[in-house]
Amino acid sequence: MNPIVENIKNEIAKVMVGQEKMIEGLLTGLLTRGHILLEGVPGLAKTTAVNALAESLGLNFKRVQFTPDLLPSDIIGTEIYDPSTNAFKIKQGPIFTNLLLADEINRAPAKVQSALLEVMQERQVTIGDETFKINLPFLVMATQNPVEQEGAYELPEAQLDRFLMKIVVGYNTRSEELEIARRVANNGFETIKQVATLEDLELIRTEAMAVHMDEEVERYIIELVFATREPEKYLLEEIAPYIEYGASPRASIDMYKAARAIAYLKGRNYVSPIEVAYIAKEVLRHRIVLSYEAQAEGITQEMIIDKVLSTVPIP
Repeated sequence: MNPIVENIKNEIAKVMVGQEKMIEGLLTGLLTRGHILLEGVPGLAKTTAVNALAESLGLNFKRVQFTPDLLPSDIIGTEIYDPSTNAFKIKQGPIFTNLLLADEINRAPAKVQSALLEVMQERQVTIGDETFKINLPFLVMATQNPVEQEGAYELPEAQLDRFLMKIVVGYNTRSEELEIARRVANNGFETIKQVATLEDLELIRTEAMAVHMDEEVERYIIELVFATREPEKYLLEEIAPYIEYGASPRASIDMYKAARAIAYLKGRNYVSPIEVAYIAKEVLRHRIVLSYEAQAEGITQEMIIDKVLSTVPIP
């Protein structure tokens, strides 16, 4: 593993216990310039992890607490009247940063969610008649509570598709939770310091995207995505009634990039089918739209992805 990546992980570990999958996902987003959605009940250190990542890299970091009364202008900015010049001027919102933490993103209504679509895809913001480019790197790290919790909204499919990965964060193990309790009780969390620069970040990003991927593995990625769209052609007739829409072309692009990043984080210089299968759920789970039949029978995206992984031949 690259020493820069090792240093970043060590800094995050100062305030995080366990949750390896979440930390790995955040680093994958960093290496691929992809947005990450973290889902889990409150208290699982989702916000702490994102904050620690920003501090270890010295990135500009802003946090927006999403609430039902939030307005689009609260995020992207707005035009305000300046009496001294008798003219309007632009007041930029918190979106103008390197790392935006959209905390509890599914507590804001659809109008606010749509305000993020342009900046997540195009890395630009339109305020009034002016369009502003966002400085790179720019990542949205969003957290959300499970939709069955009170006061939460379903995110629109168009916005979900713009997230590289959706990582479901579970509880810590007993030993990890005991360690957390001890650290909190004894004030045992260390201060995070910056261990990498923007130049370091660009270096490891370039190295990660240069990881070799064989043509057979490339085809494997495409086959997995197409199996969610055309299950009958892959002898998956039993799951066809449960899928309203399969994964979009962005899924193929993002799985390609994420597989390279995961291989790089694991110290490999090539991508194997193992890495593809390892990140398949994170890349696909938020892009498969279930039918009413699936919801009625309790079928989940994870079940469908498991079936696809077990059926599509591994190269």
